[in-house]
Amino acid sequence: MNTDQHGYLNSITEQVLGAVFEVSNTLGPGFLEKVFERALLQELSGRKLSVNSQAYFPVTYKGQCVGDYYADIVVEGLVIVELKCVERLQNEHVAQCINYLRASIFGRPA
Repeated sequence: MNTDQHGYLNSITEQVLGAVFEVSNTLGPGFLEKVFERALLQELSGRKLSVNSQAYFPVTYKGQCVGDYYADIVVEGLVIVELKCVERLQNEHVAQCINYLRASIFGRPA
């Protein structure tokens, strides 16, 4: 990744984080993930970002599709947003997100 690409990715990430904080601060706690997802999609779109909800990624094992992964939100085709409405992230949440990233990178058909 060159410097321009890295700067662009950082810019997108900053915009996503700003949108996440805006939605969280406006809605407050206690809503289901789907409510936060819809609000975040609206906020990101309002910031003129390209967003994809429930983006599909196949999970492959030795070249065979063995499952499906649907990312909550993909922004500008670069940043995956996985929503978790919990008081505290647990190790299994982190492991799940790492596996989702692997599926999004390596699970795509060649």
